[in-house]
Amino acid sequence: MLRPKNHLLPLLRATLMAACLCASAVQAGLERAWLGVVTHVSDGDTVWVQPLHGGEVHKVRLLGIDAPEICQTWGPQSRMALHGVLQGQTVEVLGHHRDTYGRLLAQLSRQGHDVGAWMVAQGHAWSYSYQQQAGIYDDLQIQAQNQRRGLFADPRALPPRWFRKRFGACP
Repeated sequence: MLRPKNHLLPLLRATLMAACLCASAVQAGLERAWLGVVTHVSDGDTVWVQPLHGGEVHKVRLLGIDAPEICQTWGPQSRMALHGVLQGQTVEVLGHHRDTYGRLLAQLSRQGHDVGAWMVAQGHAWSYSYQQQAGIYDDLQIQAQNQRRGLFADPRALPPRWFRKRFGACP
């Protein structure tokens, strides 16, 4: 039996630990792109994706956008738009981390096109900004607002975080 030299044991342990951590991140859908099929669209920024290689279905929240709640103005239209482009489609998922609800926060691409960018550009979602940091789709939102696309044509439309603060979550 081949045995490593004693001075190589720490290096071998570190290599094995790194491989295990990397495998855990891959298993969780984080920090690497993978392909899957959208099996369900919950609302304008949340979908369920079944990896092509098998395994558990992931609940995925689109990174960088904030779509209206399903019970608020433009919520059903936002969900229908996302459903129309993603339901049953193969997408590339680039997971970043999980949110407090356990959803994988990820960028989704379909046929090489950024789905979050499309949702904002078409007026189905806001560019998500946090603590006065610009959102990644702010320029697209400004264009959609100027062209009064989708929810930006409706004076009753409120960003979801304001809606939740004022009315609470949808039942």
